[in-house]
Amino acid sequence: MNGVPHATSLRRAPVQRRSAERLTRILDACADLLDEVGYEELSTRAVAQRAGVPIGSVYRFFGNKRQMADALAQRNLDRFAQRVTERLERAGDGGWRTALDTVLDEYLAMKRTAPGFCLVDFGNQIPIGDRQAAPNHRVADRLTDLLAGSLDRRPDDDLRRVFLIAVEAADTLVQLAFRVAPDGDQKIIDEARELLRAYLARVLD
Repeated sequence: MNGVPHATSLRRAPVQRRSAERLTRILDACADLLDEVGYEELSTRAVAQRAGVPIGSVYRFFGNKRQMADALAQRNLDRFAQRVTERLERAGDGGWRTALDTVLDEYLAMKRTAPGFCLVDFGNQIPIGDRQAAPNHRVADRLTDLLAGSLDRRPDDDLRRVFLIAVEAADTLVQLAFRVAPDGDQKIIDEARELLRAYLARVLD
């Protein structure tokens, strides 16, 4: 799952290893080109050339560049969830404060290092995918399912609302931090962390 996005974002899901590897190359090329030329200048033909695959291979998975960017956003979310899970397993039982720091730190790390992430994120930057399933709802749902057990809470609607509010607040403030400074203004990030801690302390303690 680390390299292949959820099947619903694809025209056709890869069933063989060779096909999955080709899809990974396509998404890697898409991410690199987003950093180089931006979304408006991105084209399926350029992605095919960068990935070293026939243009038909791109269209086998995606009807257009919007679907390709949506698949990249889904892969970003899958990788983010995997990184958070692995860090929390190493950290042990640290409660919601450890979970908050882990989630925010991994998000910041991806903003700074993952190709194409600043443009696509989890689908927030470019208006892609099903707008009825807003990207931050996807993130909040994933975090609810991921963290409910370690918080000794049921993954119910109340917890999903708490995480959605936290995700929306974090998203807005982190975007502000990266508008102020290329690597994220540290003072704004620190304030965002304190704001999230204050809100979650009220509802989770």
